[in-house]
Amino acid sequence: MPQAAARLLPEWCPASAILRAHAAAEPSPDEPSPDDARTTPCYDRIDAKGWSAGSIDTPGRTVTRSMATVNAYLPEDERAITAMYRRVLGNAAAEGNRLRWDWQHRRNPNCPPEGPQIWIAREGPTIIGQYATMPVRLVVNGQEMDASWGMDVMVAPERQRQGLGEALFRTWDQHVGASLGLGQSDSSYRLFQNVRWPNVGPVPCLVKPLTRRALRRASWPMPVNRLVSAVTLPFVRIIARVRPLAAEVTAIRRFDDEFTGLWDRLASKFAFIVRRDAPYLNWKFIEPPHVRYSVAALRRGSELQGYAVYRHVWEPRGRVTLLVDFLVDPENEPGMLTLLRWVDREAREANSDKIRVFSLHEGFRRIMKRSGYFQVKSTMGFTTKINAIEVPHDFYQHTERWHVTLGDSDQDR
Repeated sequence: MPQAAARLLPEWCPASAILRAHAAAEPSPDEPSPDDARTTPCYDRIDAKGWSAGSIDTPGRTVTRSMATVNAYLPEDERAITAMYRRVLGNAAAEGNRLRWDWQHRRNPNCPPEGPQIWIAREGPTIIGQYATMPVRLVVNGQEMDASWGMDVMVAPERQRQGLGEALFRTWDQHVGASLGLGQSDSSYRLFQNVRWPNVGPVPCLVKPLTRRALRRASWPMPVNRLVSAVTLPFVRIIARVRPLAAEVTAIRRFDDEFTGLWDRLASKFAFIVRRDAPYLNWKFIEPPHVRYSVAALRRGSELQGYAVYRHVWEPRGRVTLLVDFLVDPENEPGMLTLLRWVDREAREANSDKIRVFSLHEGFRRIMKRSGYFQVKSTMGFTTKINAIEVPHDFYQHTERWHVTLGDSDQDR
């Protein structure tokens, strides 16, 4: 229920108290996986052949690395990495990694010619750690650069808490124009703090209720959930009512070159955004072997004006439609509202109880709130560090025009 709707109710009204409490307490959908830290030319170059890790000074302490070295992934490392993945993160995680590995690394259109950007910690012939990253092209204040999302970091159990994670992290950061982290685990967040990265904060999460079950919580007793559903149902019906589309929206199965033209027109509207051209969009949302997305294209006349990527999932509290990614001119409010209304209709057809979206851009969030979304607690942390260019001293404090969504990095698995 939107906070605006709660403000319209008197303080003594039970629905008002419920709505305010729910907006403050609603958890984010997915807890980060263990050590799921989200993360070419070399910046402050380390020897590309390998970094010998005897010791490294950090503020207030020295971390010993024994005889470990950190260098780039080699094709013959794949079997040893799979075995370590299974030992550190378990069979289920290892099987999921095996399913998506070739798509995620080799088929990435931004993968460099020398191969996947994975950093390996070695002790003699033995692999004792890895940091896998997802290369992308990033536009910052109109300048495009190589960047990568940090993804899977892991260290052999017997070598944990010896500074190897930090060695892997620093090696990655020093070999990329911009390093990016999304949805960090607690241990990864502490690592970012240790190396004094800018803390951008979590990507805001917004929810739109569609049914009386939308505001239920698994931790509440059933009588309480039923009471909440009964009290809030009239307001949910108002928010969830069907509204007409103001432009043409069609479902598509592939992004053609027209979407690269859309990217070229809109890139300058954002201060921080990953390049969203047709090759990237097809790789990210059409070709994944482990998840299926629906895609809708927005048109006004013959002109392509935007797109939305979404999917429907089951969660403990009911069925949810995730608005995973979208792109439209931030100044085109009717176009953004039309995409949101299309997703509303798709969610209802899928019998979803609510829609959830993560969006950092202030203008998009403002439009969403006018469409019935309200902001809830978010645990999808976000951090970044720009190495390729100088940025203003207050760059990391002003994210109003930054476009980051759930579809960035590999959060939606």
